[in-house]
Amino acid sequence: MSRALLIVDVQNDFTEDGALAVAGGDAVASAISAYLSEHAADYRVIVASRDWHDAEGDNGGHFSDTPDFVDTWPVHCVAGTSGADYDPLLVTDAVTHHVRKGQGRPAYSMFEGVTDEGRAVGEVLADAGILSADVVGIATDHCVRASALDAIAHGVQVHVFTDLVAGVGAESSAAALAELAHAGAELAESRSA
Repeated sequence: MSRALLIVDVQNDFTEDGALAVAGGDAVASAISAYLSEHAADYRVIVASRDWHDAEGDNGGHFSDTPDFVDTWPVHCVAGTSGADYDPLLVTDAVTHHVRKGQGRPAYSMFEGVTDEGRAVGEVLADAGILSADVVGIATDHCVRASALDAIAHGVQVHVFTDLVAGVGAESSAAALAELAHAGAELAESRSA
C-alpha cells in the first residue's frame, strides 16, 4: 500500500463561526470523518495539517489590521487557541501524522510545516514509499491548492476529492481546481476512490 490521505486545515477558524469562516467547512469536516470511518485502512499514512501561528507579531507579514485576503489576513489559528484546534466534527483517531505550519511566517502548504516529531511532510511520504495521495480539506483556493501542488512537485500522484473540500470563493476555487488538473492532479469524488 503506497497511498496517503492529506487532510488540510480543517480547523475551527476556517469553519463556520471562525475568524476566517469558509461556507461548508463543517459539512466538509463531517464528510471527511464519514469517509475515514470507511476508508482509513486504505492508507499507509494519514497526515492532517493545521495553521499554527504565533500570538505575537504579524507572523512575517501574514497578519494585518487591513488585510487584502490574498497575502495578508486577519488574526487566525493562533497556537494554543480554540481557533487553531481541529473542527470538532473532524474525527482524527486515524491520523498518523499531525503537522503544524506557519509558526511565525506565512505558510499555505502542509509541506511547509513539520510533524510533532519535527519531520517534513515530504520526508514522511518518501519514507513511507507513498506514490499517490488523496487531498481533502480547507480552503480549496488557498491551502488545499498549495498542498496539492507541493505533493505533485514531490513526485506524488494527486487526487483531489472535490466533495471533501470547501473554498473561500466559487470562482477562485474553480480556478484552483483547474490549475491543479493542469498540473496533473486528478479531480474526483470520494465515492469513486
